[in-house]
Amino acid sequence: MTIYSAPLGDINFVLEKFCRLNDITSLPHFANVDTSVVGEMLSEAARFFENQFAPLNSVGDKVGSHRNADGSVTTPPGFKEAYQAYVEAGWGAVGFDPGLGGGGFPWVVNIAIQEIMNSANMALAMAPLLTQGAIDAIMHHGDEVQRMTYLPKMISGEWTGTMNLTEPDAGSDVGAVRTKAVKNADGTYSISGTKIYITFGEHDMADNIVHLVLARTPDAPAGTKGISCFIVPKFLLTADGSLGERNDVNCVSIEHKLGIKASPTCVLSFGDNGGAIGYLIGEENHGMSYMFTMMNQARIGVGLEGLSIAERAYQQALDYAVVRRQGRAPGAPAGESSPIIDHPDVKRMLVTMKSTIEALRRLIYWNAGCLDTAAHHPDAAEREKASDMAALLTPLSKGWGTDMAVELTGIAVQIHGGMGFIEETGVAQHYLDARITTIYEGTNGIQAMDLVGRKLGMKGGAVVAGLFDEIAAIDSRLSKHSQLSETAESLMSALKATRTTTQWLLERGKDQVAVLSGATPYLRQLSTLVGGYVLAESALLVLEASDIDAETVAAKVATARFFCEQLLPAVHGIGASITGDGALLMGFTHESLKR
Repeated sequence: MTIYSAPLGDINFVLEKFCRLNDITSLPHFANVDTSVVGEMLSEAARFFENQFAPLNSVGDKVGSHRNADGSVTTPPGFKEAYQAYVEAGWGAVGFDPGLGGGGFPWVVNIAIQEIMNSANMALAMAPLLTQGAIDAIMHHGDEVQRMTYLPKMISGEWTGTMNLTEPDAGSDVGAVRTKAVKNADGTYSISGTKIYITFGEHDMADNIVHLVLARTPDAPAGTKGISCFIVPKFLLTADGSLGERNDVNCVSIEHKLGIKASPTCVLSFGDNGGAIGYLIGEENHGMSYMFTMMNQARIGVGLEGLSIAERAYQQALDYAVVRRQGRAPGAPAGESSPIIDHPDVKRMLVTMKSTIEALRRLIYWNAGCLDTAAHHPDAAEREKASDMAALLTPLSKGWGTDMAVELTGIAVQIHGGMGFIEETGVAQHYLDARITTIYEGTNGIQAMDLVGRKLGMKGGAVVAGLFDEIAAIDSRLSKHSQLSETAESLMSALKATRTTTQWLLERGKDQVAVLSGATPYLRQLSTLVGGYVLAESALLVLEASDIDAETVAAKVATARFFCEQLLPAVHGIGASITGDGALLMGFTHESLKR
């Protein structure tokens, strides 16, 4: 079983060259941050997570988390100690406000650390991921007292955070939430109801858990307009901020899952003994907009989980392909078995994994870099432009990132052959762990609906048109390099095809059946195009750089060429699924689907 090794070479390349980290760190907001230490910090993060988190990945899968008779939850052996080491090292604080104990680094740097952490141990990394989302929601929408009360310890990691949206009868349809919030005389609220699928809703790794809970006040409007958001801590706080009595929130059970078995997925009951005490964030009936602040951050984080687990599966598949001998590869000496990496089909699978992973890393880091610019650029127009691009890229990062995680971890199992189906090799765990990511934070069908229903129409289609113009602009640069001529041709052909389907969708914006029927294949088409673009841009960057060794240049150019010339042409076959007859699709009834 391969132990994970952080791909620092490509991570640093993406940060420094592709995302132009120096441009981000030159913004006035980062003037007091020593960004020269980023490379060294990432090396230290790699050492920490490789040594502390990665060895526990298999242990967590085998042992899992367990609920005890008193409602407490025990995480697998070593998890509590590894998490405490994470807190002491300060890794969770890197991207947050220094005034609240954070490191003040750009979010894209934090994303790089998150990638390493998730590859090392995705199940354990779920606790910091959800905490970061809760921090963001309180940071943006909580009052000053709430920020100063909760954020310092959440940023340090001493306390963790959760998102409490889903209920037994309200999954993706959050407007159906029934949890109640009744205002008390002292301004607090009594919360009662049940929430399901609450990641790290109960555990033994931190002193307190800060639940962000969606609930309805008695006179709230129906649907999403009547949702409010509340802070409901596991332990109430005393006047001096120390932990007080236990709040009325209990873990009823934890789910027995397909993957990430070490991450306790809890059913939480609020108010069994009179009502859990909750504190309103912002105003009543504005909870959905507040929660979306947290959810959009989390969607990029889940896309990153997809990238991370695919990277770990790729490393294991590559190592196995080198040592496993079977059959005679083309050109091999007679009478000798060859390493399976020498067989063309295995080579194709490995390069498919490598090129797609590198495309995802560029897409997701670019998405995060846009958030940094949108939050901190001094020019309002630049902030708006970056915010629009981040909004457009988010469903791609989450949707394509996690779809590819399932496909690529499946390829890793395939490379192992029959041994991939045997749990002792460990590769099957990556496939099972990846499967939830397409469902987290809005299923990928919802990401596709968001893309075609909201993001394409931003500014009358000008945002996506701007992206297409950006892609078209590199044609002349690609044409200067003879080895990239086919890459340029394939990229521009894919761009033309995607422009056509995009225009088709924009013209039929009011025809929900037509647009939504083609939404999922369109997300795949646009994402694949963007994947080709970011890799083509990377090939140009290495060819134009003077500080990159020849072997690295050759590898990155070859990787970009493979994706653009052999994977990107798939966008042409997707078009018919986007523009196909929606009435035909919807005409399949329950009865006809059984015949």
